[in-house]
Amino acid sequence: MLKPFLNENFLLQNKTAERLYHDFARTMPIIDYHNHLSPQQIAEDKVFETITEIWLQGDHYKWRAMRANGVEEHYITGNAKDKAKFLQWAATVPYTMRNPLYHWTHLELQRYFDIPDLLSPKTAEAIYQQTNERLNTPEFSVLNLLRKMKVKVVCTTDYPTDSLAFHQQYQQAHAAEDAMKLLPTFRPDKFLVVNDRNFPTELEKLEQITNTEIHTFDDLLEALAVRIEYFDSLGCKLSDHGLKQLYPVSFTRSSLNKIVIKARAQQVITQAEAAIFQTGLLYYLAKIYHQHAWTMQLHLGPIRNNNSRLLRQVGADVGCDSIGDYPQAEGLSAFLNSLDMEDKLPKTILYNLNPRDNELFATMAGNFNDGGTIGKIQYGSAWWFLDQKDGMEKQLNVLSNMGLLSRFIGMLTDSRSFLSFPRHEYFRRILCNLIGQDVHNGELPNDIEWLGEMVQQICYFNAKRYFDF
Repeated sequence: MLKPFLNENFLLQNKTAERLYHDFARTMPIIDYHNHLSPQQIAEDKVFETITEIWLQGDHYKWRAMRANGVEEHYITGNAKDKAKFLQWAATVPYTMRNPLYHWTHLELQRYFDIPDLLSPKTAEAIYQQTNERLNTPEFSVLNLLRKMKVKVVCTTDYPTDSLAFHQQYQQAHAAEDAMKLLPTFRPDKFLVVNDRNFPTELEKLEQITNTEIHTFDDLLEALAVRIEYFDSLGCKLSDHGLKQLYPVSFTRSSLNKIVIKARAQQVITQAEAAIFQTGLLYYLAKIYHQHAWTMQLHLGPIRNNNSRLLRQVGADVGCDSIGDYPQAEGLSAFLNSLDMEDKLPKTILYNLNPRDNELFATMAGNFNDGGTIGKIQYGSAWWFLDQKDGMEKQLNVLSNMGLLSRFIGMLTDSRSFLSFPRHEYFRRILCNLIGQDVHNGELPNDIEWLGEMVQQICYFNAKRYFDF
């Protein structure tokens, strides 16, 4: 029998899967421990004017699809009117079939706006009007959108030189409530890439916000430690690092010091020096994370800003990144082992971007558990280009084969949009369907209470315990 598109049993292929999702997963709250949402928009409880503003601005997934569909850049990142941009996206959507954007688009229209219609040029005018009418009401403010999805924790991504003023504003305004937590995440990437031309400028920003002078590696580490203390005072529980790879290189404080001095003098930094510096600084930062009981996230594998033309015209991070083919095992092993030998390895989540590395990362995570923390080293959820049905299923299957799925800390949005939280539902349906299929095939016992409890742990409780929110 033909199943309706996107009905209540979407992605659920048997009765066990349906029961696991509807009775156990569906009502679980959300902990979104990694995203790129705006703290200012959360603190100010922004009301968006148009669906374009909340849905298309900053969404490089949609931008890539629009470019592939022949849409001019004027309608993507340019100065076209909001309605014109939306109409171009609506014209693109029918051509995104079998891309996750097709599912996400219609899940979001259903869950937030109760719009069951498929987005296309035929429906675009009506949907643009309907969504804008609803968005322009207090009911659709940022905080109400988050409440609608039962979001309990949002961990934004913040640079060491960010003031975190909006985190403070939000926390002060909601201190007396049983409110959603808004917490910062420490992302020091700009200080790890010493051969970037902007490195001296970033050092100057760090000097200003810490009221210090940075001439040596020790000065730099001390200034970053000051910012870590500040982040920690506002409830920060995680750091995050988006890097190509880790390197199996050795370093000394003296070698790191010489590299900082060269960088301050704007002398050429070699690739070998850059690898030594990244390894050394990350090692010392990880020890500080361990001291604060933070979790360290390692996102490894992208090759960024491939299109020089768009980088020049539009800027970085506009949808011109892709999967890199860097060697990962040796450097990752050496780095984790160096910290583990000193008993200074923090809780760590490993994310790979190249799917060829799935088993590599899953088995690497299993090397460094210590018996004292449940699931201390996590093989993280399918990331970026792998954040779709096939990628999620592969990640869940690899984790199941190589580790303990039942101890997995679950999904995150990694998104810049306040309409992206149905991705948690998407993940939960895929998870329940995988388990339901195993029961249907006789590969797992039909112990619905235990399986339901496991699903709820993965969806919410494992993350709540792991991060100690």
